[in-house]
Amino acid sequence: MTDPNKSSEKPWGGRFSEPTDAFVEKFTASVAFDQRLYHHDIRGSIAHATMLAEVGVLTVEERDQIIEGLEAVRAEIERGEFPWSVSLEDVHMNIEARLTDRIGITGKKLHTGRSRNDQVATDIRLYLRDEIDAIAEELTRLRAGLLDLAEREADTIMPGFTHLQTAQPVTFGHHLLAWAEMLERDAERLQDCRKRVNVMPLGAAALAGTTYPIDRAMTAQLLGFDRPTENSLDSVSDRDFAIEFCSFAALLMTHLSRFSEELVLWTSAQFDFIDLPDRFCTGSSIMPQKKNPDVPELVRGKTGRVNGHLISLLTLMKSQPLAYNKDNQEDKEPLFDTVDTVKGCLRAYADMVPAITSKADNMREAARRGFSTATDLADYLVKKGVAFRDAHEIVGKAVALGVAEKKDLSEMTLEELQQFSGTIDGDVFDVLTLEGSVQARDHLGGTAPDQVSAAAGRARARLG
Repeated sequence: MTDPNKSSEKPWGGRFSEPTDAFVEKFTASVAFDQRLYHHDIRGSIAHATMLAEVGVLTVEERDQIIEGLEAVRAEIERGEFPWSVSLEDVHMNIEARLTDRIGITGKKLHTGRSRNDQVATDIRLYLRDEIDAIAEELTRLRAGLLDLAEREADTIMPGFTHLQTAQPVTFGHHLLAWAEMLERDAERLQDCRKRVNVMPLGAAALAGTTYPIDRAMTAQLLGFDRPTENSLDSVSDRDFAIEFCSFAALLMTHLSRFSEELVLWTSAQFDFIDLPDRFCTGSSIMPQKKNPDVPELVRGKTGRVNGHLISLLTLMKSQPLAYNKDNQEDKEPLFDTVDTVKGCLRAYADMVPAITSKADNMREAARRGFSTATDLADYLVKKGVAFRDAHEIVGKAVALGVAEKKDLSEMTLEELQQFSGTIDGDVFDVLTLEGSVQARDHLGGTAPDQVSAAAGRARARLG
């Protein structure tokens, strides 16, 4: 028979007549991965104890004893001396048990008016808010590096591609600003996501609130939240904010993966458009000539795991009834890995991008080879009064001649061009040069060097 006077090892064990199965104990424990929340758990507990004292649930002496004990526990964790226990299941119960070991029965009063359900929801929001701010800093650093590089390469001519075929000449700076536009949207999405992260569920307790006279607005203010949540059921079961963050992360990683694909192509011998510093590359164990762009390749590869984490969280939540369910323990590892992956990839890119050097001569030669000014010739004819469809056909025939004779449009004589249209005059060569082509696109959003510099300036102002 169970001794009713004997205290259970588990904080929730009073109702149970036998200990947890050893395998089940390990299977259901989360402390191996959620211990990284210790700082946020202690911060939330300090705010909770402060509020409980303010409303009279704790005495000032009890509050001070709890806060002092929690700070001692934090120091113990940071020194690597904390005795984490699987039997105590999670970070919350480990810290509470250690606090009680240190300060006695007063430690057991800390949990008054809250549940692990609202406690963990609060911890995750505090953690993710801090990580969002750190990610935002790395994203800003990458964007600034891109703008610096774009300004340096504002008049470097390269081929622009559609279907990975040479299309029209653009400047390298203009191409880089396309990446910067993607990242600016990502930064906006991240800050918008932060608004919904920064709402406090603490005080919802298990699911229905609490009978104690708590002051949720005070706790929210102490923790830097914009406001408390409105509904206790939703408060403990909501993981929208984590899914939204992972959605941001999946799109950011998709953008970085697209950058990576181009960097991998451009560093190849077949393109040879840019050079990456050796410190961002590795070699081959068998082929001594190799210089592999491992950073872009690995970022491209890591996109899959972030996409997978988004699907994991969506699937985790899709069939859950209100309110909290043990399923939600599975939210942390995908979220933590997403945060770590995004931070690592952004750091690598923010370090690498400013060190990219262009091979301007190779870029220019590639743009010259692909009949990239064909559209300029068509536009020239239209401005001379030729219908666009007719101009399109005329230029197509000229390109066919160029293909046959291995000669670019700009290398043809006036007489060769005039056999396709008598409208063509000597001024045609002003538009057939690569420089003339990019300079002609001198409008907002265009690839003209002056427009690239102006666009980079506007983007820098928005970044600031």
